[in-house]
Amino acid sequence: MTSSPTPGLTRINTLDDSAATAELHEVCASSAWGSKMLAQRPFATPESLFAANETAMAELTAQDLAEAMGGHAPIGRPKPGDPTSAREQRGMAGASEELRNELLELNLAYQEKFGHVFLICATGATGEFMRDAVKVRIGNSPEQERETARGELVKINRIRLTRLVEGE
Repeated sequence: MTSSPTPGLTRINTLDDSAATAELHEVCASSAWGSKMLAQRPFATPESLFAANETAMAELTAQDLAEAMGGHAPIGRPKPGDPTSAREQRGMAGASEELRNELLELNLAYQEKFGHVFLICATGATGEFMRDAVKVRIGNSPEQERETARGELVKINRIRLTRLVEGE
């Protein structure tokens, strides 16, 4: 069973292209992803919006993925004044100084190896979980890590799209 359009979905479907592009850019910084999503409007259901996200993410090139990842703050350092970044990284709020420093070092080592921030769907994750994930993923090849990051972006985008659909 699929759900019917919500006021938030109707809004996404009826925004002019410029406004819709701006809204989609808040979900994902990849302009190619935004263009692919824009071309799929109107979305009949939230599920069709989520499916379009998965398809668009699967079609992104390495350069497009780099652009998407560039829109994300490092774990443990949400963008100042950005409620989305702060909300998504809430699991770090009570982290000890020791854990924050360890994550900073791991993030720097990860970025040195892969050339981009460590990307994980941090919503609901603890600092310890994220630390353990970066420790494992730093052993990936660049190709493995690019695909892992792509999967994390799908999840992050879905959460952000859900918030748009629900009108938050």
